[in-house]
Order: sequence, then C-alpha cells, then structure tokens
Amino acid sequence: MVSFVNLVSGKWAIPILYRLIVIDEAVRFSDLQRAVHPITQKELTRQLRQFEARGLVVRQVFAEVPPRVEYQITALGKSLRPTLDSLAEWMTENAGEMEQSRP
Repeated sequence: MVSFVNLVSGKWAIPILYRLIVIDEAVRFSDLQRAVHPITQKELTRQLRQFEARGLVVRQVFAEVPPRVEYQITALGKSLRPTLDSLAEWMTENAGEMEQSRP
C-alpha cells in the first residue's frame, strides 16, 4: 500500500496516468509531454520509468530515424480509472470548501 501511495503521490503522477487512460492508445513521448504541460522531460521520463517498472505502462521503441518511443497504459493501469474518476469527482464536489479553508 505504501509503495502504491508513493508511486501516485507525486505532482505529475495522476495527471500522467489519467491522460494515458483517457487517450487509451499508444502516445508519443512528446505528445504526452505537451498534454501534461508544463512537466519537464526529465520528470516525465522518471515517472514513466516508474510506471513501466510497476506494470502500469508499456514502452515501445521503434527503430526509426528520428527515434520514436510510444507509451501505452496497460490493463493494470486502466484498472485505476474508477479510483481516479472518484478522486476527480470528490475534488469537484469539495473544491469550494477546500478553497474557503485556505489561510
């Protein structure tokens, strides 16, 4: 449980995963970086490597010039959708109250 929380607790983890789930097809690194703007190349690479190591994302490298790398959410990654949808719904329902509570 703790390792999962650590995996998705970073600033960019949920936006990256949610974008890959919504797209639901292979996406080039540069397209994903634009979709999750203003994430840096270094941070996106780090997050994708972690997701790949945990089986949430697959990476495919094409032997082309220029090189092309695509990422796609796995079935395991897709299984996070209900959880992420619930989180988004909760955030929408409680955004006003959370904003009022800010000092």
